Amino acid sequence: MILDHVGIAVRSIEKSATLWESVFGYRPVSPVVENHLEQVRVLLLSKAGSLPIKLIEPTGASSPAQAMALRGGGLHHLCFRCESLDAEVTRLQAMGMRLLAPPQPGAAFEDARIAFFHIGDGLVLELLEARGPAGVVPADP
Repeated sequence: MILDHVGIAVRSIEKSATLWESVFGYRPVSPVVENHLEQVRVLLLSKAGSLPIKLIEPTGASSPAQAMALRGGGLHHLCFRCESLDAEVTRLQAMGMRLLAPPQPGAAFEDARIAFFHIGDGLVLELLEARGPAGVVPADP
């Protein structure tokens, strides 16, 4: 698996996108996408030579990001790309990891399948079935 992006829970995507752009130089690389199943709005940001950032704003009280956003936001998850989502889900469950959201189409990833796990130490893991290159955005020449 390869680290694909870092998910950050926020109260407002618009305010946070402005912050990430002015402080760190990140730019939006997608429109804001609403995932009705997870009750979140998400925006992907990137910067040459760095990992992408996914801002996550809850849209409902039962959103998995709601409690974190109400506390001011913060690290929500690490996302890893994998070749076979089904194989990784089976492997992680066999290791005792708790499945939070089973494989489903990821609205922010052109419906590539995703799944979420709690893997201990307060860490949430998102798995993203591989579609093309992942990880650090190449630096400009």
